Amino acid sequence: MALNIAFWGKALQTIPRVSKEEWSRLDIISRWLVATRSGVIIMTAISAMLGGLLAFASGTFNSLNFAVAFFGLLLAHASNNLLNDWTDHRRGVDKDNYFRAQYGPHILEHGYITPKRFQLYIFSTLILAMACGAYLAVTGPITVLYLGLTGLFFLLFYTWPLKYIGLGEPTVVLVWGPLMIGGTYFVSSGYQWSWDVAWLSALYAIGPTSVIFGKHIDKLKQDRAKKIFTLPVIIGENIARYATLVMWIIQYIGIAWLVFSGKLTWPVLVIVFALPYLIKKGKPFMKKRPETKPDNYEAEAWPLYFVRYAFEYNKRFSLLFLLGIIIHVILTKLT
Repeated sequence: MALNIAFWGKALQTIPRVSKEEWSRLDIISRWLVATRSGVIIMTAISAMLGGLLAFASGTFNSLNFAVAFFGLLLAHASNNLLNDWTDHRRGVDKDNYFRAQYGPHILEHGYITPKRFQLYIFSTLILAMACGAYLAVTGPITVLYLGLTGLFFLLFYTWPLKYIGLGEPTVVLVWGPLMIGGTYFVSSGYQWSWDVAWLSALYAIGPTSVIFGKHIDKLKQDRAKKIFTLPVIIGENIARYATLVMWIIQYIGIAWLVFSGKLTWPVLVIVFALPYLIKKGKPFMKKRPETKPDNYEAEAWPLYFVRYAFEYNKRFSLLFLLGIIIHVILTKLT
């Protein structure tokens, strides 16, 4: 079967809708990209790159460890997405046209693939991710093993029970921040630890957390009915919507403080160019989620609503932040 490289690019940027017939014509890589919802893995890629860049700026950089950590984290995120679909399918959560089965192909729920084949996707992806972690643990100090086991715990138990008891969102802050950025920094910098990196990583992790908030607000009613007590279900839609906006503002305040305290250099303030996008993508959060698709809203995107705006804003902010860190690293190495 011919490789469809153009489709790879599409799948890495969005969650493409494909019919069962279209699925049958896809090459194995395209199928894996669809199954793992690879369009959202950019958040993990940026976390890993930030950790590597900060390690490079520190003066000690292990390129092999960085590469292993980078691909290991991407595979871990992909594994988590697969496990999420598997767990919710087995528990019956995704039945009856549940939210997850509406916004993109749920290849297991929609019958595109057999359970045994889906398990093969999970095990092969997870084994590769664990192999990366095992290499780093064997070649590094015991701290690397602890970091790896912590990450594995969250990977395996995020969908259940953590997401069910309001701990899914705090998990995202820990994983996309100190674990991903801090962990990549640790293994790439000659096993140094930095509290400055830890604070920066927590600030960045607010972005991916806001995306999860948007997703959980979108399916709040369905989750409440199925007794899935995500944080938005617990605190309610109104507070959750405004909490998302507050999280975005905290990112600017926290990063500005790191710059003015001398922890980061001024180019990181390039994030201010995301402010107009914050206003644009933040406006929908000022009102309750519409029950049906608004007339001027893209049909293909529905029922994704708040999560779509949060993801689009976070992508813009994250890429600008990454650009700022790249310039920061260049200036650091030149001075």
